[in-house]
Amino acid sequence: MILSPELKRLAAEAIAAGCYRDKAALLVAGLDLVRRLEAERAAFVASLEAAEADTEQNGTLSLDDIMVDVDRIIEAAERQDA
Repeated sequence: MILSPELKRLAAEAIAAGCYRDKAALLVAGLDLVRRLEAERAAFVASLEAAEADTEQNGTLSLDDIMVDVDRIIEAAERQDA
């Protein structure tokens, strides 16, 4: 594997600081991070697709409709606190 001088320096510093025992451990940590980021990205895309499907099925709300609901929620909370 060929690394740029900057990446070589970064790897050497991380190993010297004791963050990783060797280059292999550093690579494993990097690949684990990539795996987690890809899983998060996939979950985000899935949530966007679900929201899009929900919008297609149920339509959308206007800002005015949302504000009416928010006002009702706030008023109910204020009544409970009183």
